[in-house]
Amino acid sequence: MIRKLYIIFFMYSMVYAQSKGEKLTRPPYLKKGDTIAILAPAGILKNRKQVIDRARKLVESWGLHVVYGKHMFRQNHHFAGTDEERCQDFQEALDDPNIKAIWCARGGYGSVRILDKLDFTKFKEAPKWVIGYSDITAFHNHIHNLGVETLHAMMGTSLQDKKETIPHTISTFKKALFGGSLKYTLTSTSKNRKGKVVGKLVGGNIAILASMLGSESQINTDDKILFIEEIGEYKYAIDRMLQSLKRAGYFTKVRAVVVGDMTKIKKNSTPWGSSIEQLIVDILPKGIPIMFGFPAGHEPDNRALFMGRTVRLSIGEEKSSLIFE
Repeated sequence: MIRKLYIIFFMYSMVYAQSKGEKLTRPPYLKKGDTIAILAPAGILKNRKQVIDRARKLVESWGLHVVYGKHMFRQNHHFAGTDEERCQDFQEALDDPNIKAIWCARGGYGSVRILDKLDFTKFKEAPKWVIGYSDITAFHNHIHNLGVETLHAMMGTSLQDKKETIPHTISTFKKALFGGSLKYTLTSTSKNRKGKVVGKLVGGNIAILASMLGSESQINTDDKILFIEEIGEYKYAIDRMLQSLKRAGYFTKVRAVVVGDMTKIKKNSTPWGSSIEQLIVDILPKGIPIMFGFPAGHEPDNRALFMGRTVRLSIGEEKSSLIFE
């Protein structure tokens, strides 16, 4: 009981510390000769071995060694193995001092099922990069509350697209992994709300953010810049999830919102009545700067983002920029 109370106190103290703007720990950047683990903490990898092998060859061409999670290609209905098998692969990668980064093979759904089974003790002593997007938002949020940066970037299954068709996806991932600076300039859209702010970037997939509410993995967005993206949802479902985040205080003191890809939005038999951009504008309080159309999420052009790192966001009439410090 005492140990459980200590863990709860530690987690909430970390959330409070992050809300006060303290700097997160930055895992060491990779260098040639380092080892990266590819594993599947969530969805099944049915008939995906060739794609994952292409991912392995890609990072090997950068001078890295690669190991696979021993259970990665197991099949347990929706998942890449049982919760215990997926947890074992992730735990071993967290604990192995020779592994410098954990690259998720795919998302789907399932990361939340193993979060509370993992022991992050050794990870906190020697942090390493955890990489992915979509369902991997669960790890981005949880690890943020441990005080460590993560990397929102392409996953192994991103190599289902030919390399020449996703040059920015690959180049920004490589740049981030090896310690290069990330600076993005985009053409502004008419739906943007102008503004200049500085803050830590947090967030990820909207459905996963909503699923974290009320848990120790829920992030505090006070004085942060929130990134959101989504795929395969009805507009009313996106509205419902964003309303839940709003009621939980996500937008009360947030400094700005960066909207990534809103992919494959489903059409309901009863029309929603507005664009997805207008839906978001209507939910967010007036005065909060909004950048629409940032290329990150479930489209082939999926630029890397350092989660938990301070970023300078400038949203102008013609151009907008997002620059990591």
